[in-house]
Parts: sequence; structure tokens; C-alpha cells
Amino acid sequence: MDTQNLQAFVKVAESRSFSEAAESLHITQPAVSKRIATLEGQLDTRLFDRISRTVQLTEAGAALLPRAEHILQAVRDAKRSIDDLQGDIAGNLSIGISHHIGLHRLPPVLQAFSLRFPKVHFDIDFMDSEEAYEQVTHGRIELGVVTLDPTGNSPLTSKPIWHDQLVVTVARGHPLADISNISPATLSQYRAILPGLNTYTGQIIKALFQQHQLTLDISMSTNYLETIKMMVSIGLGWSVLPHTMIDSTIKALEIDNLQLDRTLGYVHHHKRSLSNAATAFVAALQAEGDFSEA
Repeated sequence: MDTQNLQAFVKVAESRSFSEAAESLHITQPAVSKRIATLEGQLDTRLFDRISRTVQLTEAGAALLPRAEHILQAVRDAKRSIDDLQGDIAGNLSIGISHHIGLHRLPPVLQAFSLRFPKVHFDIDFMDSEEAYEQVTHGRIELGVVTLDPTGNSPLTSKPIWHDQLVVTVARGHPLADISNISPATLSQYRAILPGLNTYTGQIIKALFQQHQLTLDISMSTNYLETIKMMVSIGLGWSVLPHTMIDSTIKALEIDNLQLDRTLGYVHHHKRSLSNAATAFVAALQAEGDFSEA
């Protein structure tokens, strides 16, 4: 059974789309369809139901999916083990990166690492931190460089790299911009634009207001901090953003007795040994980071 056919099957199952699977695999949609048809012929069963514009796994497809993922992971692990035996820092390195870290923290690390280790091929997906945790848990990516779970309840191994100070921000023409001695109670009287409260950053903000027994007035929500910054800058509400994003378009507010921060770092599965490439990349992250437990 050709692993390329299994790979196409897994991509279609994950995206529920032949076109998205083709884009992810960098091949044409007919090529994906051919691989699925070949696999269905080998197994003598239909793996997907194609109803209107939707693609759904059949019962046989649902049964195959975890086994296909296991086979592909075993193949990747075998190749990685062979590469590691040679002592080379080379091969594929699959990483899930949060959008904010990818834009504001990682570019110099990635650039320096690529110059030093040109044989390493990055397979990078930009995703929410929570999704990266899920992908690492299921072995689909080797590392996640993300906002770390503030509860500390994840079974994954996590290591802090950066402190990320969070500040309350408004447009310079917002009513809050001219108020002194602002408290969380004051904030609760104005509309907020926040990340989803189920995200790690959202949980930090939610916990603060619950601590003060206050209600958040959320006018809109998005997990893209750059989008939030734009909406804050045009006066649609206040928000909490990393200090590194503050510029002339928005104003950081001083809030009485309030200090917010989050920890950025990397996660990997504790039952999976890191490849040579991943070990070298982790070392590069640690050299660039500013985290100190002291």
C-alpha cells in the first residue's frame, strides 16, 4: 500500500475537501482523487461519501483514519531515526506556530537557523495555540511554538521561552484614553474586543474579571491579534494586547493594581524523542528567549 495514497486520504479526511488536500500536498485535485480511488480499489471499499459539495468519511474510512495516521507516523519516525543515526541535522521538521509568535518572535530565529542548518526542511503550519497542542498530542507535528496553557494541565512537555507582557489598549480618541485611575470595574462599563475566551489568552482575561466578579461586555471576538489591534485603533472598543504591538495608533492604559502577562514557549510530546533537527531548533529558541524563572 503506497504511503502517498494514505497521505492523500488523511489530508482529505482532515480538511473534508479534495481541493484543500491538493493544495496542502502541492499536487492537483485530480491527482488526489486518483490516489483515493487507488486506495479504495486496494481496500475494495468506499472511504468517502461525496454528497453535494460535502465530503464525509464512510464507516470504513473512519476505521481506517487512525490506522493510516499511525502508519504515516511510523514511517516518519523510521526516516528520522535513520537520519539521526547519521548525526546530521537534516530532514523535515514539522512545527505548529501561533500567528502572533510567527509574526513577532520567530523570524530572526528561523532565519538564523535556516542559514546554519540548510539541510533542515521546515513544514510550518500557522494555527491557534490550542490547535497546536492538539496536533502535538496526536503526533501530527513534532513541536508547537505557542502561548503556553496557563492552567498547566496539559500532558505535553512545555518549556517557557518568552515572557509576554499584556496591556489594556484603546484608540487615542476613545473615552477611556482620557480617564485616570482606571480599574477593571471601569473597563467593564465599555465594550471590549477580545480573543475567544476559550483561548489561552482569553482565559487569562476571563479569570481576571471573574476574580473581581465583573461582567465583560464583548462587542466582537477574533483570535487574530493583528485584527484586534486594527479594530481597537479605529475606536471600536478596548482590548488586551501584547506590549510588543503597541505603536502610535493605539494607547496603552495604566490599570490600578493590574499586571497581566502570558508565557510563550514550545511544547512536545513527552513520549516522543526529539529529532536532531528539533533538538537544534529548541536550542536556537532557548538562546533567543528572554525567560528567566528567577
